[in-house]
Amino acid sequence: MRLITFVILFAVVVFGIDYPGFLHLPLILYSVFTLGFALLLAFDRRHRLQMMSVSVIALQFLLEIVIESGIIFTTGNINSPFSALFLLTIVSAALAYRLVGTLVVASLVSLAYTFIIWLHSGEVGELVFFPDALKTIVSAQDTVFYSIFLHILIFYLIAFISGYLAERLETRGRQLADTSRALKQAKLETDDILKHLNSGLLTVDAGGRVIFFNPAAERILGYREEEVKGMRCDEVFADRMPELAADLLDGLQHVDSHPRREINIQTAERQVIPLGLSTSILTDEGGSLRGVIAIFSDLTDAKSLESKVRAADRLAAVGELSASIAHEIRNPLTAISGSVEVLNNELHLQGENARLMQLIVKESHRLSRILSEFLQYARIDRPAYNKVELCHLINDVLQILHHHPSFHSDVRLNFESDGSIAYVVGDEDLIKQLLLNLAVNALEALEEKGDELTFRLVVDRVGRMVELYIQDNGPGIAGEHRKRVYQPFFSTKRQGTGLGLAIVHRICSALRVDIGFDSQLDHGTTFRLEFATYTDDRSDSRVASTASQAVVKSPSA
Repeated sequence: MRLITFVILFAVVVFGIDYPGFLHLPLILYSVFTLGFALLLAFDRRHRLQMMSVSVIALQFLLEIVIESGIIFTTGNINSPFSALFLLTIVSAALAYRLVGTLVVASLVSLAYTFIIWLHSGEVGELVFFPDALKTIVSAQDTVFYSIFLHILIFYLIAFISGYLAERLETRGRQLADTSRALKQAKLETDDILKHLNSGLLTVDAGGRVIFFNPAAERILGYREEEVKGMRCDEVFADRMPELAADLLDGLQHVDSHPRREINIQTAERQVIPLGLSTSILTDEGGSLRGVIAIFSDLTDAKSLESKVRAADRLAAVGELSASIAHEIRNPLTAISGSVEVLNNELHLQGENARLMQLIVKESHRLSRILSEFLQYARIDRPAYNKVELCHLINDVLQILHHHPSFHSDVRLNFESDGSIAYVVGDEDLIKQLLLNLAVNALEALEEKGDELTFRLVVDRVGRMVELYIQDNGPGIAGEHRKRVYQPFFSTKRQGTGLGLAIVHRICSALRVDIGFDSQLDHGTTFRLEFATYTDDRSDSRVASTASQAVVKSPSA
């Protein structure tokens, strides 16, 4: 705007007044420097051109003072109305050089103005020296002297005021910029935190309208932010979650917070889910109500876990009670079974009595076996982690299987291994019981000739794991039974107790052994066991730590 004003006033002088020829060169240079400065700003001040810009501006001001001096000299000297052009230059200098630079420019302007008076004080063609010119100025009329004095005073006063205001403006600008950056950073950090909260967060204003709705709230409540923002909460949530709307409006009405409570809401599919809700009052500095903040989370997983923990606690209590009862039953059962066998040997019963006696003996043995397996299932708790050589242990299991009642000559037992020695972490007795139960369960399912039961051992040297596959080509496990194979007392066999695979799963849980199976009808079943490898450099504590890192998986289909 200063440049435009200067150009307009200068055009008036150019076209309205004859100006001297010595201003041609300053005008051309001034135009060149003005264009150069504009090009510098257009290019980019960030390309380390700051010193060049300062130099161009200084030359621009210097030439501007020369041109203004020539205009004033031509248009009446001390009586020229264009002396106000100096003020525009001084104010412009304040924006570029602040207070000190503006005072320097004001000094140059004062010298230029004094030089014009000095130059005009002599006769045409006569050389007048500065002391003589100064005497001439001092001895001039009062109006001339005070006019010069007031002009110089105004130059310095404008310089000081504009320079001071420019510095204050720059300081305020820096403070405002710093505050703006801090505010933007705080806003970005706050928004980032709120958007990445796992808990849902929504805010309503004093009129009950939703003003904030984070992504977690969208995921939990099933609404999109653009659908609810700016709308009243009772209108949005009245259909599927009226309790939430009521809590928000209650907080606005009674100015009261609810630290923690549970409510039920419905999803878009009309599925009821539990919600943990906390509401807080939002107030301003004067204590006036601004709105309500609600923080909530989906409690479905927590409720499910809580139910599982309670069920596990109940099962543990029932298991302890059952083990105590089984132990108490076993003692009199042993006496009854022994007495019945003595009577069976001494009495010579015939007919129906003999069959009843045999049934009592048979069922007594069966009940004793069930109690023994149940007590064995209940006693599996804290194994002793040791170094176990798995290949040797599997050979012992195969020898036991050859003499087991469930084994018959038509079954072929195989053992395959990619190594002759495989050391694992575990309890040798429990691992042997684990393998026996799996193998006996497979043998009892094999009924046809040509059936095979194979132990296949795979050693993973890199992952420090040993995988054992126990595979049979029997009838397989039906799909509806696969989720119940580890359930106690579940069995599809006539004489089965339903505790064999339950004991297997209990042992795997105690040893932290990964177990899974794959079964296809009429193509057999394969159980997979994953053991942690034992290394010579580990201590007993590290053995237990390594074993505890494995996870027992649920059976796979």
